[in-house]
Order: sequence, then structure tokens, then C-alpha cells
Amino acid sequence: MSPTTTPSPAPAAAPSSKGAKRSLMSSLMDATALLRSASFKEDSYVAAALPPSELRALANLKALLARHPDPISIWGVPLNSPQQPPPAAADGAAAPPVDERADVVLLKFLRARDFRVRDAHAMLLRCAAWRAEFGADAVLDEDLGFKDLEGVVAYMHGWDREGHPVCYNAYGVFKDRDMYERVFGDGDRLARFLRWRVQVMERGVRALSLRPGGVNAIIQVTDLKDMPKRELRAASNQILSLFQDNYPEMVARKVFVNVPWYFSVLFSMISPFLTERTKSKFVIAREGNVAEALYKFIRPELVPVQYGGLSRAGDLENGPPKPASEFTIKGGEKVFLEIDGIENFKTACVA
Repeated sequence: MSPTTTPSPAPAAAPSSKGAKRSLMSSLMDATALLRSASFKEDSYVAAALPPSELRALANLKALLARHPDPISIWGVPLNSPQQPPPAAADGAAAPPVDERADVVLLKFLRARDFRVRDAHAMLLRCAAWRAEFGADAVLDEDLGFKDLEGVVAYMHGWDREGHPVCYNAYGVFKDRDMYERVFGDGDRLARFLRWRVQVMERGVRALSLRPGGVNAIIQVTDLKDMPKRELRAASNQILSLFQDNYPEMVARKVFVNVPWYFSVLFSMISPFLTERTKSKFVIAREGNVAEALYKFIRPELVPVQYGGLSRAGDLENGPPKPASEFTIKGGEKVFLEIDGIENFKTACVA
């Protein structure tokens, strides 16, 4: 059972005179207000919901792909068909229908390039080439030797209230120098770690339906507590580049937890270069406010215990857990709680 409270409204951005130097406090307030007030609406992959311009772009991308003599497949989804229709079956039956997942995958590449068809086409071909060279389709079956990082550094765990799989990322363990050297000590180790991180991402993609009207993106929760920024810069840049180039529009929302004060300042500096659509996906939770922030998107029984939830490692192996009870306690209100599984246990809580 996990009581939740209604969040207070976001503070308004601090005003500043034109041309005046922005203060540290105004930067903090502006960034925090922007992140809390951004309106998020997930993209649709249902053709009937797309505007005519996007439908034309989708048709044009299909036409470009149809010119390729060899089949192109990404995440197990065939994306192009031969220029000539396949012959009907011997018994006169109709040819099999086109895989409806193709539209979802193609729309992801189009959105990543603002529906510029030729740019999306080039990005898709580079992604297909990278997957073939990297062996991305086979990475799920590999033992990369990072069992001790499973469930600690990067892992899939549960789903949000709308059914999106949730990927957690926490790099604080690498503040330990020995751990850092063991994982990132040289180029070969870094390459193996990047392969393992792709493996985790592929698990998330496998959990998606990739169908119109289905769940087509994950939720990403990134824990910034104790993260050694300077030491992880090379790995972080490579991970970001890999995911931006080869997993377009795979993240529906990015939740940053245990955020230090300076993150807001950094965000205020880069926010002018981000689209409103990108910024609408960001959520920030400072230390002490993590559970409340996560409960807005993820039920308490699916939030890991280290973030104030009820879910432990292995809890989901036997199916969905029993739903937790959620309620709001007003200030000064006294309530009685009974906990299942503990005989004759009753306690009173005062908000």
C-alpha cells in the first residue's frame, strides 16, 4: 500500500529584463518550470489519425524502399516489398497481407527526421547496415559477462500505467574505481559494455508490439545519483549516439531521478536547442521526491524498492503482482492501515 500526495503546482519562470545576465536562480526556476509544465502526448501510429502530409511521406518512403532489390528488415519487421506483386498461391488464394508493423517502424524513422523522406530513408539504410555489422539480431543470446550489472546498472523492469516497458539506468556504481576499471578500463572492455547495453535495449524492443494502436515505445528512468560524469563521458556519448542513430522514437518518456541542482542549469543551457516535442518527454525528480514522481507513471507494486516502490528483483518472473492500494492523505488526517500477510497487524498513520 502506497499513499500518494497531490503535487504542488510548478513555480512560474523567473522574469528577467531584456539583455540582462541570467542569474543562477532564474536558470534553475526556468528549467524546472519548463520540465514540470511540458505537455506530453504520445505519437499515433494509426494511419487514420495521421495528417495527409505524414501519410504522403509514409507512402514516399515505401516507394523508395521498394526500389531496393534486397529485402530490408529491422527488429524482425520486413520493410520493403518487391516492385512486382508476389504471385497468387496455386489454389488461387490471395497473397499474404503486408506486415502492419512496417508502418510503425517507418514512422519512427520519419519522425526522427521531421518527415524529410530522403533523410529518413538514409537513416534507415544506415541502421540496417549497422545492425548487420554489429550482429544486433543475435546479441540477445550472448553472455557478455556482466551478470553483476544485471538489475543494477541497466535493466528492464515492469511497465508503466499505459503498458510501456520500463528501462532503468543507474551508473553510480562506477564511482568505485575498481568497478570502473573492470568495465571501462580499455577499448575492448568499453566495446563489450556497449554491446551489453545494446542487449538491454533489444530486450526492451522485444517487449513492444510495434503495431498500430499498440505499445510502441519504452519509458526510460535514469538515476543520476553518484554518477561519475567525467569518467563516463566517452561511454555516455557512444551510447547516446548508438541509440539516436539506430533506435529512433523508442523512448516515450525520459524520467530523471535523484537529480543534482546543477542539472537544471545544464538543461536551461541546452533547452533552446531542443524541440518542444523532445522537451515534453522529460520529467525531473530531485532526491527525496523520486517515489512521488514515479508513481505518476508507474504503479507502486511495479516500482523497484530502491526507488520507494514495492517490487523486488525476481518479483515479476511469475506474472503481474497483486495491485497495491493507492490513496491520498490530507494534511493532519489520521488513517488506519491493514497489511495483508501479517496477522493482526494494524497501524495508524497521520499525514
